[in-house]
Amino acid sequence: QVQLVESGGGLVQAGGSLRLSCAASGRTFSTYVMGWFRQAPGKEREFVAGISANGGSTYYAESVKGRFTISRDNAKNTVYLQMNSLKPEDTAVYYCAAGERGYNYWGQGTQVTVSS
Repeated sequence: QVQLVESGGGLVQAGGSLRLSCAASGRTFSTYVMGWFRQAPGKEREFVAGISANGGSTYYAESVKGRFTISRDNAKNTVYLQMNSLKPEDTAVYYCAAGERGYNYWGQGTQVTVSS
């Protein structure tokens, strides 16, 4: 079982930056693919970014490419999402997810609000 705890959300003006963190419990963090998803009010949850177990491969939604960067520190059991040039449409609850072949474990989410 893996527990995921997100932090780093908040209120920021358009054009600003935030860094989200997701701390994972368990000894097998380094074997998990990690990802960030988000859900805006009235919308379905959507994929934002993903990173392979060893950090060698990263994946991004088109809407965040060039602005967001996912990274991980397996020694700290933590995955990060650096978000730059934030837009009001980035406003959502951001969720961390983990799994070996799919995303089986989910955090509780952290709110990101971008004001215009």
